[in-house]
Amino acid sequence: MVDAVPLPAPVPLPGGATLRPLELTDAAALLDVQERNREHLRRATPMQPDSFWTLDGQRDRLETQVGRNLAGEALGCAIVRDGRILGCVTLSGIVRGPFRSTSLGYWIDAAEQGKGLTSAAVAAACRLADEHLGLHRIEASTNVDNLASQRVLARNGFERIGAARDYLFLDGAWRDALLFQRILNDRQPAAGSA
Repeated sequence: MVDAVPLPAPVPLPGGATLRPLELTDAAALLDVQERNREHLRRATPMQPDSFWTLDGQRDRLETQVGRNLAGEALGCAIVRDGRILGCVTLSGIVRGPFRSTSLGYWIDAAEQGKGLTSAAVAAACRLADEHLGLHRIEASTNVDNLASQRVLARNGFERIGAARDYLFLDGAWRDALLFQRILNDRQPAAGSA
């Protein structure tokens, strides 16, 4: 476990949206957006157990995520407008010390695609990773055919660093992925930093 980091304040996004840390009270809104986008997200997200599609399942998921947020192990955020969750951005697997790195994941409601909201949310997450969490590097992956996600990463300064065969089991098959990274800064970690 890494040192706890105070949670960041909400970050304004275009169109009256904000990016803010997920909260335990988000279960119903998260279930609603997941159900609305079940087919839209099918090829990009791992298969979920039946319990995922219940309010209790979302509460359990949020308890885990909020705990990781508070422990400084991850930063799971919701993209919110008018109390409605439109998507999520997560910095997971935060590693401190000389690595100072994290993995980025994100998704957006199908009705919000193509409006620049995902790119703005990823940009905000990169700033939080750099300025709030003090990280050096972010990695991300996309399905080979997910051109929209690849454009989001390119707009945010990510460079393609490779490909991974059979990277993730999605939609009933092992899928190849393209791998990306962004170097956030050249700061050296403090001596002996964990």
